[in-house]
Amino acid sequence: MSNANEKRQAGEAAIRYVEDGAIVGVGTGSTVAFFIDALADLRDRIQGAVSSSEQSTAHLKKLGIPVLDLNAAGPLSLYIDGADECDPHKRLIKGGGAALTREKIIAAAAQKFVCIIDSSKQVDLLGRFPLPIEVIPMARSLVGREIVKLDGQPVWRDGVVTDNGNWIIDVHGWRITDPVELEGKLNQLAGVVTVGLFARRPADVVLVGDREI
Repeated sequence: MSNANEKRQAGEAAIRYVEDGAIVGVGTGSTVAFFIDALADLRDRIQGAVSSSEQSTAHLKKLGIPVLDLNAAGPLSLYIDGADECDPHKRLIKGGGAALTREKIIAAAAQKFVCIIDSSKQVDLLGRFPLPIEVIPMARSLVGREIVKLDGQPVWRDGVVTDNGNWIIDVHGWRITDPVELEGKLNQLAGVVTVGLFARRPADVVLVGDREI
């Protein structure tokens, strides 16, 4: 099965977790776009969505789905998002689309995090996909030097500005054997806004195509 078909299947299968009257946290990316399309059929049965990016907000509004502010919405019952990598423990690398900070905030606010992927995103060990880190612009070189000390190879994603006005460093060359520890270590670096490791708060459910793993 092609990746596009698996993405569509995963996006559509995630609809089964949406309950009547819910406010749904919605992530970003090509697989999530299929979920948003499917969610449009339920727009009269949900209160609305909390969106992790300007891109998803535009897509939701175009389909007539109300977009709510997380501060007003409070705790969410459900968050649906994709990932760039997923290990056997449902720990993730995210941030290929540069929306990692808002994604991590919504994941933290959600009771259940359902991650939707195609099989190409499954790995035994995180790190083949470069790890995105959102940084305050003035801290780019400082954070880069600290990453080098941790045996990573930092590459500035030149020309990319996040929805929060920050920059992205992609770290190559890591085989991440303890993602929880690394997430904590990187979070402590001055100037780091968010690390694209979703390990302390991993997914609760992972759908590969329409299969729950």
